[in-house]
Amino acid sequence: MKKLYLILIPLLLSGITHLWNPVGFPDIFFDEGVYMRRTLNILQEGSPQEAYFYDHPYFGQLTLAGFLATVGYPDSLNATSEADSLKMLYMIPRIFMGMLAILDTFLIYKITEKKYGKNVAFISSVLFAVMPFSWIFRRILLDSLLLPFLLSSILVALYAKDLSNKRSLILASGILLGLGIFTKIPAFVFIPLIAGLVFYNRKKFSDLGLWFLPVILIPMIWPAYAMHLEHFDLWMKDVFWQAGREGGGLALISQFFLETDPMLFILGMGGIVFAAYKRDYFILSWSIPMILFLGLIGFTQYFHSIPLIPVFCIGGAILVVSLLNKLKGKIETKTILVVVGFSIFGLASLFPLIMSDVSSSQFKAMSFVLNFESDNQITILSSPVYSWVFDDVFNKDNVMMDYAMILFEDPPTEDLLLIADSHFLVDISRGQQLEQVYSKTKIVETFDSRVSDFDPMLYPYGSMRVNYEGNNIEIRTFYGND
Repeated sequence: MKKLYLILIPLLLSGITHLWNPVGFPDIFFDEGVYMRRTLNILQEGSPQEAYFYDHPYFGQLTLAGFLATVGYPDSLNATSEADSLKMLYMIPRIFMGMLAILDTFLIYKITEKKYGKNVAFISSVLFAVMPFSWIFRRILLDSLLLPFLLSSILVALYAKDLSNKRSLILASGILLGLGIFTKIPAFVFIPLIAGLVFYNRKKFSDLGLWFLPVILIPMIWPAYAMHLEHFDLWMKDVFWQAGREGGGLALISQFFLETDPMLFILGMGGIVFAAYKRDYFILSWSIPMILFLGLIGFTQYFHSIPLIPVFCIGGAILVVSLLNKLKGKIETKTILVVVGFSIFGLASLFPLIMSDVSSSQFKAMSFVLNFESDNQITILSSPVYSWVFDDVFNKDNVMMDYAMILFEDPPTEDLLLIADSHFLVDISRGQQLEQVYSKTKIVETFDSRVSDFDPMLYPYGSMRVNYEGNNIEIRTFYGND
């Protein structure tokens, strides 16, 4: 019963922090619309490949589509054009992301228990459940979708040492990491970590070869399918473009992490330094390759740090337990006190965020456009946050999948309706066509989530800096005969 409580407490905390108000916070991010659009493409067309875009492999949208298909999505929702009804279109997939985060919490506990014992496992899983930066797992992102496969691969590799069916578990570990890479290619940086676990179990190269087979073959489905579609030249072009994009870099990610969750960042970095002192291969081979990768690639965003968050929690927990062992008293009592302290601090920091509503303006804007009186001869230009809803759920005519498409093709009609949100205003410098559309359209309605009411310089509201897409949404129109 004692062991059961140790795992149930972090799972309960994780359920609260990841499933409370899943649509109100965070806002609906541009990339979430992209992945939902691709998921709907699978559900409705049966194809994992959307148009000519080869920026990421397919297993992320396949996983999400598999879950949504089991609940009859989107038809079972009977969505209407009312804002409250439209929220359900994002609530169901976000609940799925919350369920994955709870699974991640369980996997972190089991990995750490196997490797370092129950006290470290208890602290690390609670850190993952309640620390403020954990809100990013609410977003519908490939990084969050790949994490359960990565953690499961690590856990299975750890158990392969002790159980009798070792080769089956080794193969299963390889399949799980292969699926993680098939979700998002950067997961390959964890090959040294898991390959090391597999090899040092029995020091047999045959085990390593068996493990590598699915790790290599499963992600190869992506270029193989492109070759089948005779798109291999497009695949090569897009892969190199994706790898060469410019972004904020590791320094910006680190700064954002530190400002939004200073306790976890300091604990995690301290844990990595402590691991270097103790020559802990497990922590170092998990963290260092990923940190180096984020430092070397051109394009990075704050959520690319998602695979590092578990090892920050584990490393921080190891450091805390090592310090507790130097204090007088029973380690179990000291561990419980530390967990209570972390839980109070984490929940007090996280709840002001997850209780806020920064997305309602996005659904009001969506509702306004759906109810906008027109003769269906108006072209709708918007970010993917909205476009898949208009096109795939309500079957509106003349919906371009992304406002940036006008950089490559003309709108199907002269009459235009533009949703100019904050993301559009960031992208407007990408081409003259976007500037021209914005300048010739006129505002007919505006919506605002009032994110500016939160001071991002005041803890714990630093996360509001990346929750701006519901701020000052303009609905703009242009009629060719005016």
